[in-house]
Amino acid sequence: MSENTLREYAVRDLVLANRILARENVIDGFGHVSVRHPTNPGRFLLSRSCSPEIVVHDDIMEFELDGAPVADDQRKPYAERYIHGAIYMARPDVNAVSHHHAHSVIPFSLTDIALRPAFHMGSVMGADVPVWDSRPEFDDTNMLVDTLEMGHSLARTLRSGQTALLRGHGAVCAAHDLRAICMISIYMRDNAQLILDTLPFGEPKYLSPGEIRKTAAMLLGEMPLTRAWNYWMARAGFQGI
Repeated sequence: MSENTLREYAVRDLVLANRILARENVIDGFGHVSVRHPTNPGRFLLSRSCSPEIVVHDDIMEFELDGAPVADDQRKPYAERYIHGAIYMARPDVNAVSHHHAHSVIPFSLTDIALRPAFHMGSVMGADVPVWDSRPEFDDTNMLVDTLEMGHSLARTLRSGQTALLRGHGAVCAAHDLRAICMISIYMRDNAQLILDTLPFGEPKYLSPGEIRKTAAMLLGEMPLTRAWNYWMARAGFQGI
């Protein structure tokens, strides 16, 4: 398969991931999702600055890992493209990144209550969800990760995990491909809401480390990811692609 064909498939799937995460009410008008270039690991693909719900093929831009647009592309990029580039720099195992503001996850960035897997589908977000706070390093900011230095700081908080919270802002997710990034982003949101719904009745009974490890390995396998991806595509209006 040619390099151009592989890139075209990556662009197609990135458009689908944008539409899926918008349809599932995970990414709002200001979130974004990216994929590492399929043949050049030193670059990544990300839409120009627009709402994920309306992203199409021609909106996709190509970036160096430092956030610089390739080929002197003059279109307006996302200010927070450094989230993606910094994570790709730090994590050779990561090929897809999302940044979202799902409301149910934000309370866990504001309190000492940890966001932990409480139901089996939530296992995909990982056992540990650290919270990144920009203030100790950067003092008062506009709350955006709009420099590469801030992106590196966030990547250090994420470490080798799948998810991290940004205090008073949202979350970042990292995965090996776009199907997995959708799985992790969607069920991180659902797991957070389930905990919020449970807390009025008492302390949730969280999954054990072994349950998290074994269940996540199963759910992030080829069959569950393909089944979920086809389901989400159909809900987003792309059945049969």
